Amino acid sequence: MLVNDLLMNPALAQELADEAARLPDPPASAQERLRDQLESSARPPLDTAWPQVLQAPREKQDTRYADPATSHRPAVGPVLVFAKRSFRRIFQPFINEVMRRQVEFNEALLDSLALIYDEQRENARTQAAWRKELSERLAQLEQPQAAERKR
Repeated sequence: MLVNDLLMNPALAQELADEAARLPDPPASAQERLRDQLESSARPPLDTAWPQVLQAPREKQDTRYADPATSHRPAVGPVLVFAKRSFRRIFQPFINEVMRRQVEFNEALLDSLALIYDEQRENARTQAAWRKELSERLAQLEQPQAAERKR
């Protein structure tokens, strides 16, 4: 039966509703178990902290600013460091403008990765709950069979 069948044929929808009304009420324990399962599968409050795996990329997302200038050369090192710092001071506005779109892209990418990370965590939690429920159901189904085998 398709959804369109129910929408286009009111008699069929009414027949289905009548059949559903004839079904017996589930036991209270099953209703309580379903309530517990629904409550446990509710979305937990979101963590405001960034995931550990994204901390390092987050610290490096702004490509406009370089690490402090250094040099390993003993004689000409101080001159090179001075030249690097001077170049950076003079051209920093141009560097910022060139790198602006890259920084925006990096921020959007990190936000997307954080969202994917949260969704993956939630899916793993939901799968674990489903797995637990299926294991419990399987154990309940196997109990009568084990009792019959002992006879």
